[in-house]
Amino acid sequence: MKTTAERKPVEPGPGAGAAKTPACDAVTEPTGQVSLRDAPEAIFDLRRVPFPPEFAYGARNAVATCLHIHAGEKVTLITDDACLQIAASIATELEALGCEWNAFVLEALASRPLAVMPGAVLEDMESSNVSIFAVEVQPNETHSRMQMTDIVNRRRMRHAHMVNITGEIMTQGMRADFNEIDRLSQVVLERLRAASYIRATTPAGTDIHAQLSPAHRWFKTSGILSPGRWGNLPGGECFTAPGEVNGVFVVDGVAGDFLCKRYGILRGNPLTIDIEGNRIARVRCANKDLERDFLAYTQTDANSNRVGEIAIGTNIGVEHVIGNILQDEKLPGVHLAFGDPYGAQTGAPWKSSTHLDVVGLNFSIWLGDANGEEQIMRDGQFTLDN
Repeated sequence: MKTTAERKPVEPGPGAGAAKTPACDAVTEPTGQVSLRDAPEAIFDLRRVPFPPEFAYGARNAVATCLHIHAGEKVTLITDDACLQIAASIATELEALGCEWNAFVLEALASRPLAVMPGAVLEDMESSNVSIFAVEVQPNETHSRMQMTDIVNRRRMRHAHMVNITGEIMTQGMRADFNEIDRLSQVVLERLRAASYIRATTPAGTDIHAQLSPAHRWFKTSGILSPGRWGNLPGGECFTAPGEVNGVFVVDGVAGDFLCKRYGILRGNPLTIDIEGNRIARVRCANKDLERDFLAYTQTDANSNRVGEIAIGTNIGVEHVIGNILQDEKLPGVHLAFGDPYGAQTGAPWKSSTHLDVVGLNFSIWLGDANGEEQIMRDGQFTLDN
């Protein structure tokens, strides 16, 4: 193991220093935020970072259940100052497993926000089986993340995308039964693959019709990541690039990327998006700062205002939004994303430099084809028989 960070190590917490310390004994007490900026000299070692013991279950879920990492494999672990303790909990599991792993702390390698992913990270990924990205993102870093996922797709790596992961998520969504979520996701996936359109409504005013394209693939990210697959952790969604979406989408949950942290849960000030021919036609919100930031983000390039993703959340362990898109988009319901369609997975032939998710609440969902409609969700609850 090596950790790339030219900083002085913090003092280890109880039980955190030994190379093969069992995961459950890594730390005996919760600790405060650890900052690289407090340690400007030597090599920073994640094994010496104390972390709350309640992170251990979620970290073990990520390493053993979701990624199925084996002792003979190599892992690239990417983190930053904000997520240091979470990365430390994951590093403890990797160390206990006995696999080869290298960790990189972004602030030690480049200025934030990142214009490009540091070369040392990309080089290490070229020889890894698995990568884990546990980072609090900053505005205008989408390109750097795409550089990373391009390697994941080309090398068919298993990749855990833990963007904006927090301690709250580590003790909630990351403690879910991902095997049960995988079973439900497979049932939903089979229904979606047979459908030609999705119709969805909410009490807040969402009313959309999404025509599906047979040329675009559905993709399941249940949290169980097999070779050649990558997805967000915590997992729990089925997504594709739609053929064409029309209607109104009311964002009374959260908006993604830096908008999520800046504006939080939008139930009190929802963002209403009129969609025509798969493009944003109009946006309305009482919070004019949010409206302005959303419009600026979705005008970054020619396809930033195009619906690149329609997804159905399947993480039945998530019961409400918490103001963090990583977990909130897994809430049972529909979410859309404007911008890049993840063409390597979905088969959509176009690209964008941006990808912005939006989440609504309390969905009713119908899947349709030439033979009629089937309702699969009512007021946020699945109605599937099997």
